[in-house]
Amino acid sequence: MKIALLQLNPTVGDLKGNSDLIARAVRQAGDADLAVTSELALLGYPPRDLLLNADFVRAGWDILRQLALDLKGSSPVLVGLAEPNPGEVGRPLFNSAALLRSGQVERTYHKTLLPTYDVFDEERYFESACEPQILDIGNIRLGISICEDIWNDRDLWRRRRYHTDPIEELVKAGAGAVINLSASPFTVGKQAHREAMLSSMARKYGVPFLYVNQVGGDDELVFDGRSCFFDGRGRLVARARGFEEDLIVADLESLAGTIAKDDFAPEAEIWRALVLGTRDYVHKCGFSSALLGLSGGIDSSLVAAVAAEAFGPESVLGVLMPSPYSSIGSIEDAQRLAQNLGIKTIAISITDIMAYFDSGLEDAFRGRERDVTEENIQARIRGNLLMALSNKYGSVLLTTGNKSELAVGYCTIYGDMSGGLAVISDVPKTMVYRMAKWLNASRGQEIIPAAAMSKAPSAELRFCQTDQDSLPPYEVLDAILEMHIERHQSAEAILAQGFDAETVGRVLRLVKNAEFKRKQAAPGLKVTDRAFGSGWRMPIACRAW
Repeated sequence: MKIALLQLNPTVGDLKGNSDLIARAVRQAGDADLAVTSELALLGYPPRDLLLNADFVRAGWDILRQLALDLKGSSPVLVGLAEPNPGEVGRPLFNSAALLRSGQVERTYHKTLLPTYDVFDEERYFESACEPQILDIGNIRLGISICEDIWNDRDLWRRRRYHTDPIEELVKAGAGAVINLSASPFTVGKQAHREAMLSSMARKYGVPFLYVNQVGGDDELVFDGRSCFFDGRGRLVARARGFEEDLIVADLESLAGTIAKDDFAPEAEIWRALVLGTRDYVHKCGFSSALLGLSGGIDSSLVAAVAAEAFGPESVLGVLMPSPYSSIGSIEDAQRLAQNLGIKTIAISITDIMAYFDSGLEDAFRGRERDVTEENIQARIRGNLLMALSNKYGSVLLTTGNKSELAVGYCTIYGDMSGGLAVISDVPKTMVYRMAKWLNASRGQEIIPAAAMSKAPSAELRFCQTDQDSLPPYEVLDAILEMHIERHQSAEAILAQGFDAETVGRVLRLVKNAEFKRKQAAPGLKVTDRAFGSGWRMPIACRAW
């Protein structure tokens, strides 16, 4: 039996476009006995509160029936979409896979486990399946599971999130192979964990596992694809390409397949995720070009490199906005970077504009010392100029702040935080440096100027300013932030690792106090286990403890 895994890049809400993607892939699969899409592929994932719109769900079913007719002479296909719950009790929808065969919607299969953690909130919309989901096709029973259904194996988790294990139930019901339709977002290192998990379950139950994952970027989430097929001994037989559309055919009899080469190095994974996520966010929002402020620093340099890779250098504009505090070296580094990338630049001095602000505020500020207020005005001048260019040129403004800065509020609201997409807002500063070095090494030439990596990081909002005037060294800061944000560790647990008490206390206070800024930040691309997006649900008005 040949099963085609359709690794596609759907767009949320584009029912006709997604249907066309599926139809082309099914026809490309040729004589496969069954084709399978990813989770909710017809709607695009995640559809979020579009699911509350009954007309949207109904339109999905109209498109599905037409797709069944269009594919009447093709292989049967399992298509992910939302299905109305006809019962009088429970949530209004099922997260389903519909079997299209012989021009009809033959039946549907429902998801059992509904995640409500991190970026997921599926119990808001969906009702759970109440029995094993089995598809008999040819001479084999296929167990049908959807995404989270595979993430609850009793032998793989110290504390399981759910009381039931759908995979165990499928095997008890006689499944000779398990298919999983997934929309599993990327985080760095996750694919190695996925493959270890799938291999372990295949080996334990002695049945093949077929995993088909979505690819592409949707808002903050990036999906890496890497659909794969494990035989009943837990051996990897086939793997689709990462971060691009692909189609692989799993032959359950010959166990033949192709394993696409992949690079699991963190720097390589994050780079590909940022490029794909940036490209899809901009294009799916209807834009074709981007711009950003170029300071000559490491952060804007990396974002510019991502943008040039995502859209082509001809579609990226770098904006230099020197002030009296901008060093000659920073200006030269920004110009050198632009030359290395082949992107266009323009320069707008903010010196005279700063003078106008000083004059206009002179009376209101009389008797008060110059402080961070004047520094923030500079950032807001630049933010206003960049937004004006974005409006005039019809280009998306990319913000350049990293996760370390956003965590502790070392950024200016309505200033350098202004923009449509925060490309590296989930990339810690230390990883920014690692990625810059990796990029130069992988290209075999200097893309990001060496000076941008070697000089002390600075916002250059006053003379001789460095980030370390206000923050601990980034190696220390990032270690504390990782333990606090991603590992949920308390101050006491962090102190037990040998960190200075005053530093830990100050960092944790900064994280708490910056919550109001993060609530107003541009959406960012999630690449770590816990990002400042929809999975971060901290209150603003609260007492720190």
